[in-house]
Amino acid sequence: MDNSTAFGFFTGTYDVVNRWRTDFLDPAEGADRWEEFPGVTRASVHFDGRASFDEITFPTKGFAGLTLRLYDPEVDAWSLYWASKRTGILFPPVTGRFGPDGTGVFHGDDEHDGRKIRARFIWSEITENSAHWEQAFSLDGEQTWITNWHMHMTRRPA
Repeated sequence: MDNSTAFGFFTGTYDVVNRWRTDFLDPAEGADRWEEFPGVTRASVHFDGRASFDEITFPTKGFAGLTLRLYDPEVDAWSLYWASKRTGILFPPVTGRFGPDGTGVFHGDDEHDGRKIRARFIWSEITENSAHWEQAFSLDGEQTWITNWHMHMTRRPA
């Protein structure tokens, strides 16, 4: 996989099954700790595959978000920026790359509920018509991770 155009797969409209922790920082397990809800994302690539943009809506949650992904050829890495309709604020980026196996791993510093965290995004299970994304937070300098959000995306037929 060419890292510089790795988000080229992510075009079109996808139905998204979201599953997130009801408390992003609670590491306890159990079905009652998770909530599932739908989403729809519309994605496009730009700059000959070296930029990616999507807007995702969460109809049962009443909010939406945008992600801008930009490739930096000098360091062979992507920067991913998220903005939520709820706040109108562009969050700090996570940066990283796709490995030869097609899995993308991205890290960045952020804050959640007033606590400094390290964020990790993983893109995996990428096929022509589907992909998986997950988010995890670390409170201890990446020694442990709390995975707190999964998205399973399935491309809608054109």
